[in-house]
Amino acid sequence: MSYVQRRRFLWALFIIGLALLAAIAEATTLVRLGFSDLVHYSYSIARVRAVRAQTHLENGEIWTDTTFRVLSQNKGYLPEEIVVRQPGGKFLHLHSHVEGSPEFRPGEELYLFHIVGWSQGTFRIRRDAHSGVEMVTQESAETPVFDPATETFTKTGVKNLPAEIFEQRIRREALRQGEIESKPKKKSR
Repeated sequence: MSYVQRRRFLWALFIIGLALLAAIAEATTLVRLGFSDLVHYSYSIARVRAVRAQTHLENGEIWTDTTFRVLSQNKGYLPEEIVVRQPGGKFLHLHSHVEGSPEFRPGEELYLFHIVGWSQGTFRIRRDAHSGVEMVTQESAETPVFDPATETFTKTGVKNLPAEIFEQRIRREALRQGEIESKPKKKSR
C-alpha cells in the first residue's frame, strides 16, 4: 500500500470513527443543584446502608439494583428497605459506567436524596481516623462544572462536613422551605 493510499485509508477510518461516535454518543448532562434545591426537590432524604447490589441485563443494557437499609430519615417517608435502580454496573465480563451515576458498595453508609441529581444527591460518609468524627462528602463535589458567568470550571459541593452539622443543614433547610410554603398568600385585587 502506497503512502497516499495509506493516508486515505487512515482518514476514512477517522471519519467513520467520528460518525460512529456521534451516532452512539448519549451524553449525560446534569444541571448543578444547590443544597437548598436538592432538599426541596427530594421526595425523601435518608441515611442508608448499602446491603447488596444485583446487576442484570435488560434490553441489551446493564442495570444495577442496590438494596439499602434505611437507618434514619430526614425528610419524607421510606420503608425499612429501598431499592435504587440505575444504569450501569458489572455483568459477567461486561462493565458499563454511566457518567453521573454513582456506584455503591455493600456495607457503606451514605445519605441519599431520593431521587434527585444522581451523584449530586449522594453524600458518602466516612469516619475520620484521628478524631472518629463522621464526615460527609458529596459524590459530585470533585466534578468540575462550567460556570458561564465566570467562564471557568469550578468544583462545588459538600466536602468533609461533620455528619452532625450536615443533618442540621438538612433540618434547617427543610424547615425553612416548610415555612415559606405555609405562609398565607396575599390576595391580589
